[in-house]
Amino acid sequence: MEKIKVGVIGTGFIGPTHIEAIRRLGFVEVVGLAEHGQEVAEQKAVELGIPKAYGDYRDMLKDSEIQVVHNCTPNHLHFQINKEIIQAGKHVLSEKPLAMSSEESAELLKLAKEHQVVHGVNFNYRQFPIVKQLETMIRNGELGKVNLVHGSYLQDWLLFETDFNWRLAPEVGGKSRAVADIGSHWCDTVQYVTGKKIVEVFADLATVIPVRKKSTSQGSTFGGQKGQEEAYEDVPINTEDYASVLVRFEDGVKGLFTVSQVSAGRKNRLSFEIACSQNSAFWNQEEPEKLWIGYRDQPNQTLLADPTLFNPEAKSSIHHPGGHNEGWPDALKNGLLNFYTFIREGKNPLSDKATFATFEDGHMSMCITDAILASHEQQKWMKVKVKQEVRA
Repeated sequence: MEKIKVGVIGTGFIGPTHIEAIRRLGFVEVVGLAEHGQEVAEQKAVELGIPKAYGDYRDMLKDSEIQVVHNCTPNHLHFQINKEIIQAGKHVLSEKPLAMSSEESAELLKLAKEHQVVHGVNFNYRQFPIVKQLETMIRNGELGKVNLVHGSYLQDWLLFETDFNWRLAPEVGGKSRAVADIGSHWCDTVQYVTGKKIVEVFADLATVIPVRKKSTSQGSTFGGQKGQEEAYEDVPINTEDYASVLVRFEDGVKGLFTVSQVSAGRKNRLSFEIACSQNSAFWNQEEPEKLWIGYRDQPNQTLLADPTLFNPEAKSSIHHPGGHNEGWPDALKNGLLNFYTFIREGKNPLSDKATFATFEDGHMSMCITDAILASHEQQKWMKVKVKQEVRA
């Protein structure tokens, strides 16, 4: 069978991780790469072993060989590029956030449906094997009725005032940072696991470091020449480093989460606990092979990721024997495997249920972020207003 041909736009941190995951699938081939400028594109294509290089992504979209395009660009470029990918009639896998506003994400969802292209968003945490296992356990009622949900997503990469990145600029990263960047992952994962939509929020946001020091050298933040003192300029920061959010789900279940990018020692700690009427379950992304299961009347348990212990519905998500831990790159691969299997099997994006996050999920995420920002500004509960119907 001929391989599905793919083009990737953007080669920062996330682009090469997409390429590596695609290559692990076997039936998909990355044939093109687009960057800003031909020289950069050719250099990156050589480094990554990709035959075609495009200095303008629009030239890639004209290539009839390419069937699918991955949008791995910075946030402010997502909407326009996603729109043009769809209009070119190609399937699209976008990084999140899907766009810069829920109005834009609603337009993308509408376009994707009109053009009947397969559309995916890289919410990869729902693709961890043990998260899939937990989802089946809750769906099957093994833990009882869900009573409450709580957790956090904590990082430390912006702890110091000299930490600086394009995500700090609202015109590039968007009007929300910690919530849109990592809170969106937490919300998507718990909605997937519980099977419940978040419908109302009450939020408190804070910019812990209101003025940051941006390096004026050409190197990295810590890349001043030896013996030279690093030079900085002060930059006011208008997006949040921290947020705590109360949430209400569609069936009345309540919960809360905290996100922070200034928590020392927490590198990428997405965690959540779901308290049910019979048991509780806790998962932490930094220890992805473990699921803690809590009991009232007997010793607590830790379920290790092992295909022999998984429910039948979750076994396809784990690919190695117990003790051979699968982590972040494997979750990304799982998502892409589901996405490309959907394409290979010729499924209909309008009627067939996807086993990956779609533009509907991406749009839902944008609507939750909008509600969180409005709640903080008005200091009251805000309903999540979905500007276009989202399929359950």
